[in-house]
Amino acid sequence: MKRIALLRERAATAGSAGSTGSHCPASGQWSPEGEPHAVHTFFEGHVFPSYNGVATVWHRQYLVAESR
Repeated sequence: MKRIALLRERAATAGSAGSTGSHCPASGQWSPEGEPHAVHTFFEGHVFPSYNGVATVWHRQYLVAESR
C-alpha cells in the first residue's frame, strides 16, 4: 500500500514547480521561469540551483507528441 500511495504522491507533484534550493519532485526536463528554451535535466531529489546567479522557479517541461 505504501508504494501505491507514493506513486500517487509523485504523480500529483510531478507537474508542480520547484524553486531554487528545493528538491526536485520528479526526474525530467526543467526550465527556469521566463526561459522556456533553457532546458536542464534534473533527477528526483536533486536540489534546484539558481539560474544565472539568481534564485528562480523551475517548471517541468513535457514532451508533446507530434501528430502526423
